[in-house]
Amino acid sequence: MSTQLQQISTGLADVVAQTSPYIVRVEGRRRVPASGFVWSAEGHIITAHHVLRRQDGIQIGLDDGRRVNATLIGRDPTTDLALLQADEGDWTPLPTAAPDSLRVGQLVLALARPGRTVQATLGLLSAVAGSWRTRAGGLIDRYLQTDVLMYPGFSGGPLVNALGEVVGLNTSGLAQGVSLSLPVDTITRVVTALQAHGRIQRGYLGVSTQQVKLPAGVVDATGQKSGLLIVGLEPDTPAAEGGLLVGDIIVSLAGDPIKHHDDLLASLSSDRVGQEVEIGLVRGGVVAAEGVVIGARD
Repeated sequence: MSTQLQQISTGLADVVAQTSPYIVRVEGRRRVPASGFVWSAEGHIITAHHVLRRQDGIQIGLDDGRRVNATLIGRDPTTDLALLQADEGDWTPLPTAAPDSLRVGQLVLALARPGRTVQATLGLLSAVAGSWRTRAGGLIDRYLQTDVLMYPGFSGGPLVNALGEVVGLNTSGLAQGVSLSLPVDTITRVVTALQAHGRIQRGYLGVSTQQVKLPAGVVDATGQKSGLLIVGLEPDTPAAEGGLLVGDIIVSLAGDPIKHHDDLLASLSSDRVGQEVEIGLVRGGVVAAEGVVIGARD
């Protein structure tokens, strides 16, 4: 038994040593630095959005002790991802795991470089499920929960499997009280958008709204007590072209309940730009629906 444990221990240490050159320190805020890792041979570094408190003056600490400057290409607060471009270096990206290879119970390592050397903590994939949305409206392609303990400076570092392949990006910015990782498929999609536009598009309706209580009959029909009353409607906007009217009360968008302003903002996510969605509303005391093509906010 001791031999088997020694083999596991040696194997985990080998994974840390193997991945260490690709894990960087990200100095983008005061006091505690964060972590990141090499994403492309062109020197793209990914890290967590919430650890970058400044737009410029960002530096990257490398495995050999050098520090190089990095430029912020773009960030997406809704998925807590930021993309950097390192100024110089010979870059090799970490390999990524196939998303469909993830299974509950797999050993994973959270790796980071908040200081000079790499740090690691061991855990399990405790939950793997379908897509979900963050409170800010970001679409996360799959739910990855671990029992990994996130130490200060670990946000932005990689979560890797026993082969040293990236499973996700560790971040404390997606939820409180639970260890979640941003999966590789979401990273790939968001990075592609940031490279193309420097930002993530947000959906746009063209309405001004005010939260209101719903009448008792509508509460029974919708299962919610409040909605958003349209008090202003801009001309030639998706809402106007989709048939929404001043006085309508929005109660849902694409099946998601709309009770507060934050609900509407979260539902107007980038993946819905250009898509026709059904907006549930109350018009003249009657529950109805209109199909609206979501626009893009400039």
